[in-house]
Amino acid sequence: MKYLRIIQLHDDGAAQRGIKLLLGFDFHEYIAITRATPTKAPTFPNFRPDRSPIKSGEGYWIIGIDEKNEIALSDAARLYDLPYSNFAEHLQSLHAFYAKPALHAHPEDRCICVAPSARKMTGKVAYNGDLWVREDLRGTGLAQIITRIAHGVSFAMWAPDFLCALVARWRVVKGVPHYRHHEPGGAILQLVEEHIAEDDWLVWLTGQELRSQIDRHREIKPRVALSSADPTGRINSG
Repeated sequence: MKYLRIIQLHDDGAAQRGIKLLLGFDFHEYIAITRATPTKAPTFPNFRPDRSPIKSGEGYWIIGIDEKNEIALSDAARLYDLPYSNFAEHLQSLHAFYAKPALHAHPEDRCICVAPSARKMTGKVAYNGDLWVREDLRGTGLAQIITRIAHGVSFAMWAPDFLCALVARWRVVKGVPHYRHHEPGGAILQLVEEHIAEDDWLVWLTGQELRSQIDRHREIKPRVALSSADPTGRINSG
């Protein structure tokens, strides 16, 4: 794999579990990493540069590396700037997934969003997705750790008006502690060529709620430093 320009995030909780967290901004690199990770499901097109390019400063990704230098987890986020639209319209037009739906979407692709609050989400909407934790590490609290860190990075980069995600119902039932609100009908989604068919809930925070959350956790905010684990930035994806 080509060498990466990466930033290492230090978090005590992840370090105690033997996980090193790396922050990156080049989604070509991210897709190369995730495609080489055999147990991870394919990344949705809204984080794939061949379908939905992300401008510099409008997206980032986090991956976790275990003590064997193998990929243990991933997460990604991007900013949707919607001054004249809203998140529901952005989903239903398929522009949330494809920069050019007329070119890349299948004729039978569709996304229905009936969550009422999605129509109120305008302005800077930060979308968090592609959260994945390797099966042997699930239930260890890593998903909560990476979500907390992602919220901190999203706030630092964008101070968004809203921060949201689309998640399966079972995750809402299990609990999504870093999101204050949730509604069904966030995305009844079918992307034929991507083999995606889901019925996800919308979970979200307002910008003020995100700011308050960051303030509460400021004393454990992850330290950011240039990666020193490997000066080449080489990652072994297994």
